[in-house]
Amino acid sequence: MSIKFKLLAAMAALSLVLGACGKAEETASKPKVENKEKVSEKKEAEEKEKVEYSVVFTEAVTELDKAKEGKEVDFDKVTDLYNKNLKELVKQRDAEFEDTIDEKITTALTAGKDGSMDKVVVKQLFDKLMQKVFYTSIKHDFTEVTEKWGKTEEVNEELEEAKGYYAILKTTVEKRDAAYGTTLVSVIDGGFSEIETAVKNNDLLSFNLGKQVVDKTLMKTFYLATGALPNGYATKTAAEAGKDAALAKVEQAEGWAFFQSLSSYMNKNAPEEAALIEKQFNLESDVKAIDPAGVNKAFVRGFAKTAISEYGESKELFGEDKAVITGLEGALFIDIIGEDIKTLLGEGAYKTLTEKAQKYVETAKAKDKAAGEAQLNELISTLNTIVEKAK
Repeated sequence: MSIKFKLLAAMAALSLVLGACGKAEETASKPKVENKEKVSEKKEAEEKEKVEYSVVFTEAVTELDKAKEGKEVDFDKVTDLYNKNLKELVKQRDAEFEDTIDEKITTALTAGKDGSMDKVVVKQLFDKLMQKVFYTSIKHDFTEVTEKWGKTEEVNEELEEAKGYYAILKTTVEKRDAAYGTTLVSVIDGGFSEIETAVKNNDLLSFNLGKQVVDKTLMKTFYLATGALPNGYATKTAAEAGKDAALAKVEQAEGWAFFQSLSSYMNKNAPEEAALIEKQFNLESDVKAIDPAGVNKAFVRGFAKTAISEYGESKELFGEDKAVITGLEGALFIDIIGEDIKTLLGEGAYKTLTEKAQKYVETAKAKDKAAGEAQLNELISTLNTIVEKAK
C-alpha cells in the first residue's frame, strides 16, 4: 500500500471519528470524607494529579516532537502516558461537553504507530486536542466555583485548579501575543485578578464578569491561531500548499485542531460559517483549496452573529445580572474580531462600536431599560452591517 493511500485511509478513518457522537460517561461520585487527616491526604493527592497533567502532557508532546527531526517516535510510550494519566480527564470533559476527543486522540495515536498518518500531523492533533481539554477544564472549574459559591476554601481550590490548566495553555497565548502584538496574557491575568477580588468580596457578578474575560480571551487566542489574518493557520496552510504539501497538511491539522475549541460556540450561533471552516480545515480537504480570506470572513460573520445572539439574550433578561454578563460577552466577541472590524468599517467606526459596547454594560448594571434598548438596537444594527460586509 502506498504511503499516500495509507495517509488518505487514515484521514478517512479519523474523519468518521470526527463526525461520531460522543457517548456520555458517568463518573462515580465519591463519598464525602469528614476526617481532616483523610481530607488533607486527598488534597495532597489532588495537587500531585494537577502537576502531573502538565508534566505528562509535556513528556508526551516532547516524544511526539521527535517526528519533526525525523527521529523514531515511541508511540507505545505516548499511548501509555495518555491512557494512564490523561484519558480519564479527557473522558470526563467528553461526557460533560458531549464531545469525542478521547476517540479522536486514540485514533490519531493508532494511525501514527501503524504509519498510516504523518507522525508530525499526529503530534499536532494530540497537542491541540489536549489543549481543548485543558481549556474546557477551566470552564468546568468555573462552573464548580458558581455551584460552590460562598464556600471560600472550596472555591479557591477550584480557582487554583483552573490556573493550573491555564498555565499549560499560556505558551499558546504568548505565541499569539508575539505574532500579533496583542496583550492577551495581560488581559487573562487581569481576568483572574478580578475573579480573586470577587471571591474575597463575595461578589458573584464580578466573578462572572472576570470569568468571561478569561474565557473569551482564550477564544480570541484560538481564533488568532486559526482564521485571523495574517498569521492564522488558514493563511499558513495556503502559503505552503504550493511549495510543500506535507508541511501544508501539518499546518491544516493544527488549524483544524485549534478550531475544535471554538466549534461549539460557532455551531450554536452560526452553523453555516462553522461548517465552512470545518470543511476548509478538515484533513480530507485538499490543502490547495484552502481560502484564507474565505475562512477569515466566515469567522468574522460567525463571531458577529454570536455577539448578536448574546445581545438578544441580554435584552430578554434585562434587569437581571445575566443581562450584564451577556452584555459583556457581546463586547468581548466584538473584541475578538476587532482588527477585522477595523478593516471592514474603519478605525473610527470600530472605536465608536467598542465605546457603545462598554457603555451598554454599564447601562445594564444600572438597569436603565429605555437607554439599554436604544443602545442594543444600535449595537445589533452595526453587527448586522459587519455580517453583510464580511460576505
